[in-house]
Amino acid sequence: MPPTEIESQSEKDVDIYLDELPDEAEMSLFDHLDELRTRIFYALIAVIVGVVICFIFVRPIVEILELPANGVKFLQLAPGEFFFVSIKVAGYSGLVLSTPFILYQIIQFVLPGLTRRERQLLGPLVFGSSVLFFLGLFFSYIALIPAALTFFINYGADIVEQSWSIERYFEFILLLMFGTGLVFQIPVIMVGLGKLGIVSSERMLSNWRYVILGAAILGAVITPSTDPLTQSLLGGAVLGLYFGGIGMMKLLKI
Repeated sequence: MPPTEIESQSEKDVDIYLDELPDEAEMSLFDHLDELRTRIFYALIAVIVGVVICFIFVRPIVEILELPANGVKFLQLAPGEFFFVSIKVAGYSGLVLSTPFILYQIIQFVLPGLTRRERQLLGPLVFGSSVLFFLGLFFSYIALIPAALTFFINYGADIVEQSWSIERYFEFILLLMFGTGLVFQIPVIMVGLGKLGIVSSERMLSNWRYVILGAAILGAVITPSTDPLTQSLLGGAVLGLYFGGIGMMKLLKI
């Protein structure tokens, strides 16, 4: 057999091997449902533990989240308002804290149904998704939130005294932070779709006009404020993530 045919046959054997399911054990529908229930139960336990831990240390967390307000006075406008704010902050923080364990449970549930090729993608995608999510939280904390708060403080500084409801403040920043964390998943989604052969970098690049429009709309929808600076920052971040995802796809030859 000529060398080219041997190489071609070897590549086919590798493709067949990568497209096989390593786990041959079959599970019934009830087994899948039981496994899903177990994984959800473990994930909920992790979230509860994370929330309890964060509630114990909720005051330092609240103080850190108040820093971008730059000395604005916070008011409790109803009995127990700060208590419910503390629960909300602990809930969001506990969810973030338990995210690695939740991802582990998701991986354990879907792993038996993945081929070897798909399993090779799983680790890098999960790691990249986690890193980008926390980068989104950090970007929101150091850039988006200060920009939005500065705009609102300066807009009426000579007319009104800045005293904010603590509940409204935390609704604002928590929604903005988690929305930004989700938006930062764009490159991971792009690379995953590219690796599965659903899209290509050329097709992604050809749709840049629609992406600019979509980034502007997404910036307006995700940000709970109406100031143009925050929306522009988030829209610019979306564009950067999109074209960064295309660059990653080019490097991976997708």
